[in-house]
Amino acid sequence: MVHRIVILGAGYAGTTAAGRLARRLHGDDVEITLVNAEPDFVERVRMHQLATGQHLRDRPLRDLLAGSGVTLRVARVTSVDVDHKVVTLDDASDLGYDTLVYALGSARDDHGVPGVFEHAQEVASRPGALRLRTRLRALAPGGRVVVVGGGLTGIEAASEIAESFEHLDVAIAVHGTFGDWLSPSGRRHLRGTFDRLGVTVHEHSAVTRVDAGSVTTGDGIILPADVTVWAAGFAVHPIAAASTLEVTDRGQIVVDETMRSVSHPDVYAVGDAAFAHTTVGTPMRMSCASGVPMSWQAADSIVARLTGGRLPRTPLTYVHQCISLGRRDALIQFVTPDDRARSFAPGGRLMARYKELVCVGAAWVVAHPVPYPVRRRRATSAAALVADPV
Repeated sequence: MVHRIVILGAGYAGTTAAGRLARRLHGDDVEITLVNAEPDFVERVRMHQLATGQHLRDRPLRDLLAGSGVTLRVARVTSVDVDHKVVTLDDASDLGYDTLVYALGSARDDHGVPGVFEHAQEVASRPGALRLRTRLRALAPGGRVVVVGGGLTGIEAASEIAESFEHLDVAIAVHGTFGDWLSPSGRRHLRGTFDRLGVTVHEHSAVTRVDAGSVTTGDGIILPADVTVWAAGFAVHPIAAASTLEVTDRGQIVVDETMRSVSHPDVYAVGDAAFAHTTVGTPMRMSCASGVPMSWQAADSIVARLTGGRLPRTPLTYVHQCISLGRRDALIQFVTPDDRARSFAPGGRLMARYKELVCVGAAWVVAHPVPYPVRRRRATSAAALVADPV
């Protein structure tokens, strides 16, 4: 009997998992379906580049999956019934599964702030980045852009906009101290770069309201904004929380060390949708750096359970945070395995090249999820999914 594996979401984590499963399992034993709302793979780590008018290479999913045996369904997921193992799509069709890999990812989180969805732009998606590009191009010299959020997304968006649109007045509003998670040398480079780019930094300025022409901070200060870019964190897709899966208060699926749901053993979660821990025990952050190794762990665990092999132990730790500061500068903050800043944080033009190699490498991993020849393994009985192999 053919084992049906359905993967929801074709971001870094979902696409990598699909390709890795297809290359490790025999096609006569499994049927792998990848569901995604768009026909293309989107390099989410480059959306700030798209927003400033840079050309990004088209990556049709059908081309990435060609010859793999994976079936692509371009549709939007509307619900998941994990008790009856059925996924419902927006074309009113149902998709049954034996194993589900949930990788629907995340979108911007408004944190309950009024006016975000009505008036703010975002760079968390391709459509959002294209809308922002149109708005930026329409601004006259002296137009005011306020980026809300001092994390990696906000920093990369603000620096990219300032470098690409020198005639605009760019500012960034952050909740606490700018770059407070970085090492001292990393903070110095970050501040020096923003000074060079002419970006105004508003520290300790939590935004409490977004209007059509301004943002308001918690202490009542109004910052004029012809364009507001919301980059103040991400929220996961609500479908998991609407099911009977065990989720966190943020809606992330709680998984074990193999990325398997603690409440439903036939469901795996990877990427932003999963609440997982590093090898050293700390929660993994929402990022491409987390999603790819999580997908390796999930795919190899599924293979092991289907074929009676040994469960994998993929290292789930961090090495560095790579931060673009425009096209001619970047900051590479080296971190401990649990993602705390080390003292070493080089920056500059050479690091911009390094960051570009990281982005290219991430896209390459998606297209080559197993970078070496492997023998596809035959599945044993379905009972292999019930008890963990040793």
